[in-house]
Amino acid sequence: MPSPPAFDDGFRDRLRALLTWRRDVRRFRRDPLPEGAVERLIELATLAPSVGLSQPWRFVVVEDWACRDAVRRNFTAANAAALGAQAPERVAQYARLKLAGLDEAPCHLAVFTDRATAQGHGLGRHTMPEMADYSAVAAVHTLWLAARAEGIGMGWVSILDPSALGAILDVPAGWKLIGYFCLGYPAEDEDMPLLQTVGWETRRAAPSFVIRR
Repeated sequence: MPSPPAFDDGFRDRLRALLTWRRDVRRFRRDPLPEGAVERLIELATLAPSVGLSQPWRFVVVEDWACRDAVRRNFTAANAAALGAQAPERVAQYARLKLAGLDEAPCHLAVFTDRATAQGHGLGRHTMPEMADYSAVAAVHTLWLAARAEGIGMGWVSILDPSALGAILDVPAGWKLIGYFCLGYPAEDEDMPLLQTVGWETRRAAPSFVIRR
């Protein structure tokens, strides 16, 4: 059997830096990504763990401009509804937030879960069928880190109507949208979440989430 690689302190420091500098990017340069970059990132994403080795993730690279325009209109409508749902004291602040990089990002990527996949033979999904979705989320995070390691930014656009997205992208009806993502080179690099920088929310320390029994 092959010997596992040695991960020394230097590697662990760089890994921490990668995790620290992974940002949800909203402002992109318009420079195109290198040829084959998206395919390479997707290949790395498929190294993520999946329940029963089902690999339920499905990646849709959105290149058609008519599809992109339809996604943009979907976002605009959903964002207007979200603005109306904000507490009165948050409306002005919300309206100033840049919540998508759809116009500038050179690459759009939608990630779905194929919950009906026969791969994996249902292992681990009988009592928790949502494990298929969690597996796709793990793939997204893997892709996000791989992109950051290449200096490529990624932004998750969650203010969308999922059912409309499936129709726009003409995917099978049973596929569940996990996320719609913008990829490209960031206009600026920050080690702090944008929403913390603009005062929307503050990141809590890890101990605040831990419960011991």
